[in-house]
Amino acid sequence: MRLVHVVTLVSDDGAFGGPTSVAAAQLEECAARGHDVTLVSLWRGAAPAPERLGAVPFVSRPAWRAVPGRGCLGLMHPLLLWDLWRVMGSADAVHVHAGRDLVSLAALAVARLRRADFVTQTHGMVEPRTAPVARVFDRLFVPLLRRARACLVLTDRERRELSAVLGPDGPELVSLPNGLRVPADAAGGPARGDHEVIFLARLHPRKRPEVFVEMAALVHKELPEARFTLHGADEGSLPAVRRLIEDRGLTGVVAYGGALDHSAALAAYRRAAVYVLPSVREPFPMTVLEALAEGTPVVCTDSSGISAELARRKAALVTDGSPEALADAVAALLADGELRRGLADAGRRAIDEVFSIRAVVDRLEGLYRSRPR
Repeated sequence: MRLVHVVTLVSDDGAFGGPTSVAAAQLEECAARGHDVTLVSLWRGAAPAPERLGAVPFVSRPAWRAVPGRGCLGLMHPLLLWDLWRVMGSADAVHVHAGRDLVSLAALAVARLRRADFVTQTHGMVEPRTAPVARVFDRLFVPLLRRARACLVLTDRERRELSAVLGPDGPELVSLPNGLRVPADAAGGPARGDHEVIFLARLHPRKRPEVFVEMAALVHKELPEARFTLHGADEGSLPAVRRLIEDRGLTGVVAYGGALDHSAALAAYRRAAVYVLPSVREPFPMTVLEALAEGTPVVCTDSSGISAELARRKAALVTDGSPEALADAVAALLADGELRRGLADAGRRAIDEVFSIRAVVDRLEGLYRSRPR
């Protein structure tokens, strides 16, 4: 099959996070099965865009800010419309990783005009909104989203919220987990430290990087040798993080390591003794799955869409998200190598048995091949 995926942004700092990782993983597996695949997206980076992302041909244009503001909503390039028109014309199936942004709107419009068979995957990004800008945008966006053959959802919560946006005339909502390709050998690469704790996500209020710093202050009192690094693109929280590091006297203990591309992020997981994600209301935190796949013990909160499964499998230490609970979990792991190894082994099993890309693409192939309604 000729398969085209569209995602809003690919960048060398991983700013768009989960949707980009999901699209790349799905297409890598599809390419490995012999399908003709293409990823279409905007590109932002210090170097020109690559022609391929791994085994996946990559069609891109530079990300221009067409609408002022932070985030990705207003990013666009006019020639991306031509790229979308061209590649969708020969596609057997189109898969739009859609949020409320101009690239998603363009992709849905072109797919509709091309009469392409398309499905959408919203990654928890389409929730009921009442702000004036969202209401105006939805007058164009929601009718196009309703024309999809199916919309893929991660969690029951996303199903409820998307149903509220789409109404009774919406497409079928199909549950589909995200999936990762399990590394052949997570032990390769840089040596794993015994006292390095990392945060790797956007520095955004929902990710709660300040809570990571508060946790670090508590752990440092008990284990002075522990060191903590935050990695990720700044989306508003970096000034507060830096002030908090200074106020708590943690200079030299907690550092900001900047944004990382995907390969550097994987290397950071492999170096770390513990990965901590303090965020709340995460439908499906891909960074947690990436850390688990690299054999890194994970501490997270109980408000994500996968926390219950991870807790049941003893594949992560799941907390209430308070700095104190996070600190207790991190300190326990740093002090106990056997606990870290057991958690890492359970995490790799969870990826292999539940969150592997093989199972996900088995279901996607069936969906792509099914008859349009």
